[in-house]
Amino acid sequence: MKQTDIQFDQNGLLRHFLTIDGLKRNILVDILDTAENFATVGTQQVKKVPLLRGKTIVNLFFESSTRTRTTFELAAKRLSADVLNINIDTSSTSKGESLLDMLRNLEAMHCDMFVVRHHQSGAAHFIAQHVSPHISVINAGDGQHAHPTQAMLDMFTIRRHKKDFTKLRVAIIGDIMHSRVARSEIHALNTLGVPEIRVIAPNTLIPPATDSMGVHVYHDMEQGLKDVDVVMMLRLQHERMQGALLPSEHEYFETYGLTSKKLKLAKADAIVMHPGPINRGVEIESAVADGPQSVILEQVTNGIAIRMAVMSMTLGRQKSPEGNAT
Repeated sequence: MKQTDIQFDQNGLLRHFLTIDGLKRNILVDILDTAENFATVGTQQVKKVPLLRGKTIVNLFFESSTRTRTTFELAAKRLSADVLNINIDTSSTSKGESLLDMLRNLEAMHCDMFVVRHHQSGAAHFIAQHVSPHISVINAGDGQHAHPTQAMLDMFTIRRHKKDFTKLRVAIIGDIMHSRVARSEIHALNTLGVPEIRVIAPNTLIPPATDSMGVHVYHDMEQGLKDVDVVMMLRLQHERMQGALLPSEHEYFETYGLTSKKLKLAKADAIVMHPGPINRGVEIESAVADGPQSVILEQVTNGIAIRMAVMSMTLGRQKSPEGNAT
């Protein structure tokens, strides 16, 4: 079963959120519009809405993350859901219990959603195939495959600054080879109608057939940055690299690190993005990361609204296990 098929219920409503690949433009726009409604919740005196009151959301993070897990947790709590964070290092799976047995036990506790981060590509899809009908699954990053909510929070950030996707030139720079974020970003940008997407990286960090994804490949930073509206930097994924793909971090920064001088090649009102965590002096210099064109901290804030949107859209359309409307 394709991930685009499994993501919807029998009524055509979003049940899981596993990947952006294959989703229609109207779904992405619905997510962005819904997030816009949640964007001011964090500024209110009472930072909560009652949409998911009575629901239980489980964060299943088989891979470490602070930013993503925290924003998912905040998003769930601001929707008034109960949140359970499973420490995988001390969970029963570390004692030999299978993943499916752990899921069955969590289901027996009447949980409603699993937010899954896993080092293996396809893990969230596997879990979505095996959960009970009333449970939703959100992919919080799986291997080198996808990170759909990160891509959507980036689209939300871009739309707030640039409005019209169909007039943009976007550059994605760095470790394209190992980045699930890059793949999800490319799918989202293409679906939303961005006419020119550039990827800039050394040849060793460009996966095969990248140009078939509807992007223009550049190995020269100066050529690739010229007149772009959005600059999206990526972290070097050292933990996923096999072999010596780079001569040194210093040389990488000299050639592909974003500096104030290189940024001048982009449009004067270009925005600078980074999914984090930032490696200063490797992918980007501090003057740029903290500079006036940086929207990196906005991305973090917007991540809460986007994750609230996805959670409310997937859980809000469901019926309870007993068949009563929620």
